[in-house]
Amino acid sequence: MDKQVINTAYEKLKSLKTEGITRRWLFNIIGVIAALFIVTFIVASIGIKTYYYNSVEDIIKAGASDSAVQYFVNNLSNGKSIESSAAEFVNSYSYKNRTTLWVVDDEGNIVLSSSGFHVEKQDMPDFREALENHGTTAQYIGKTDSGEKIMAVTRAITDDDGAEYGAIRVMTTIDAVDTQIRTLRFVMFIILVVVMGIIMFSNQFFIRSIIIPVQEVKKATKLIADGNLDVRIEKQYDDEIGDLADSINTMATEISAADKMKNDFISTISHELRTPLTSIKGWGETLTLGNRDNVDELTQKGLQVIVNEASRLEGFVEELLDFSRLQSGRMQLRLSKTDILAELEETLFTFRERAVREGYEVRSSIPETPSVANADANRLKQVFMNILDNALKYSRPGSKIFVKAEFITKDGKDFVQVAIADQGCGISEEDLPHVKEKFYKANMSVRGSGIGLAVTTEIVNLHGGSLDIDSVKDKGTLVTIQLPVEEVAKAQ
Repeated sequence: MDKQVINTAYEKLKSLKTEGITRRWLFNIIGVIAALFIVTFIVASIGIKTYYYNSVEDIIKAGASDSAVQYFVNNLSNGKSIESSAAEFVNSYSYKNRTTLWVVDDEGNIVLSSSGFHVEKQDMPDFREALENHGTTAQYIGKTDSGEKIMAVTRAITDDDGAEYGAIRVMTTIDAVDTQIRTLRFVMFIILVVVMGIIMFSNQFFIRSIIIPVQEVKKATKLIADGNLDVRIEKQYDDEIGDLADSINTMATEISAADKMKNDFISTISHELRTPLTSIKGWGETLTLGNRDNVDELTQKGLQVIVNEASRLEGFVEELLDFSRLQSGRMQLRLSKTDILAELEETLFTFRERAVREGYEVRSSIPETPSVANADANRLKQVFMNILDNALKYSRPGSKIFVKAEFITKDGKDFVQVAIADQGCGISEEDLPHVKEKFYKANMSVRGSGIGLAVTTEIVNLHGGSLDIDSVKDKGTLVTIQLPVEEVAKAQ
């Protein structure tokens, strides 16, 4: 239950990863601000361009005014030629220094230019549009044959009867205007970038005030979830993050107290049970052996049941004691020079008799080569017996149990690898990652406390080895144990 509480808290806090907070900040705040800046830049750019172009257009339209058109209509109606009318009009034209004026006849020939230079006939889309629409004004923005960008306004010369005499075309270059617009856009872009930088820089202080405490919370909760209940989080801010740190510290304190109480209880009960169980088992064996000829068969069977059950309970008590030592960090090894394969052979010798009696076949392949290591012989036997006992419990009578040992080299170090396989019920994919956890049982129909494999794994780890489990549901299980050996003792 304690582990579940820790893991629940840890899983909730995992969503507060630094990367996640930064990402949300970037998308939710900086992303919105950046989008607003982009929209502002686009709208302002369009506004600036519209303002400048409208100003230029107003100047051009002033040159092609109604009075100018009326001047030409009056002269042409009185018999004057378009050439002479154009010359008089250009002489009095007041926008020569800012625009260029062309007088165009009805066939598109340029009669006169205010610049004083002769201009050849050329393509004028605005001229055609003005005449096709019977006296309207047409505008053109584009490039000339020389590559110069211009804005032009053409006003058709028509009288009240709709007669078309030609047109007045006023134009000016807008390259300088475009340059001015680009300059303003660049300045505006730089201003927005600077403002964006100031916003990001100022927000870094705020986001770091969240990220750093969350990182500390993340590290602490991971350590707590891994079993280190002495970890505490320093409260840096008097806000929601600080309240979270206080809650986690309180949780760790309460779990630590509950865990200590649980371990003390298990240790006390285990020691209290050991003495009476030893007495029950001892007297049961004495009565069984000493009164075999003086008691009836039923009593003899009852005494044997007492001895067997007392032995089973004794093993369970030993598991509880080991678990208590494991939880409190008091599990220690009595190391000495030990032949690992010899201990495996001795364990198999004891186990094989029981397996055959219960209808199982044990096949083994163990090298006779010495495998000397600095190890705890009794604990190694406990490891081998626990794995073999599990293979027996989860298999059907008549099936086989295979044991194979060999020498391997991994990462430049020498190991003894012991593989124990059975043909039992196997372990499902959902249960397999959890079978080495304390009190976890994949199959509730089989007797056991659920702590034997956890203790076994810890013993192997204390020896510097590893224990791996592979299993297929309804096919069987393979347990592979790797234990380091001294290179000088591994004679080939």
